[in-house]
Amino acid sequence: MSATARPPKGAATLQVRSLRAGYRGTTVIENLSLPDCRPGELVALVGPNAAGKSTLLRAIAHLIRASGTVRLGHEDLLAMTPAERARRVGFMPQLGDHDLQLSVLESVLSALQAGAGWGTDPLPAAIAVLEKLGIGALAMRELGALSGGQRLLAGLAQAIARDAPVLLLDEPTSALDLAHQWQVMAAVRRLADGGRIVIAVLHDLALAARWADRLIVLTSGRLVAAGPAADILSPALLAAVYGIRAAVVPDGAGGVFVRVDGLVETDIDAPARLST
Repeated sequence: MSATARPPKGAATLQVRSLRAGYRGTTVIENLSLPDCRPGELVALVGPNAAGKSTLLRAIAHLIRASGTVRLGHEDLLAMTPAERARRVGFMPQLGDHDLQLSVLESVLSALQAGAGWGTDPLPAAIAVLEKLGIGALAMRELGALSGGQRLLAGLAQAIARDAPVLLLDEPTSALDLAHQWQVMAAVRRLADGGRIVIAVLHDLALAARWADRLIVLTSGRLVAAGPAADILSPALLAAVYGIRAAVVPDGAGGVFVRVDGLVETDIDAPARLST
């Protein structure tokens, strides 16, 4: 947990136990249990492609078929109606999963109104969310006219519009340049520090190590390791999970970065091994 985080006293943790989930008869996750996620934490889901990271997020949000236990405190998220769950869980899909003809403001208004039971004018709340993320000037712009970084921030505004205590982000930095990666992750970090439980799928281990309080490492739908990056990232883990030869180097600020030196089975830096 960030030193600046101040979770509400007695705030509920997110518990995932014996989770099973998949698509169209194909099971992707089987009997998966995770360490509890606490308010004020930013947790990064990492692992190779097809590890089950996005499936896990969608299962927690109950956007796909799922069974097992997903609880927020004493509340069973899987047993709730979609409207009830939407008040507790905000979900941001991967870039591109939006109606690009909507304006930024319209997209946030839609998120506020969708099954949330709003009985008052949602406009002030929508504007406040955009201002909080520093994108108030984009309110009347269409999503399709935005840059990738701007569209991600607009998607983040939709996800946090209902002030849900749990925020799930699927690849929030996908295809962004370094400046926009920093902008998005700084905004996500502030949301966690404000007391939310934030879980984000991240492919970049450097970003995950820099911003997240804890990493959850998945492969083939299984939990491999969980904990602070400096505690769990090792050459042996990276070789087993990613198939890479890598060094884990302290960054001088209590964190680490990963230097990839090659592949475990086929070293791309050794031309003799690539000869036919």
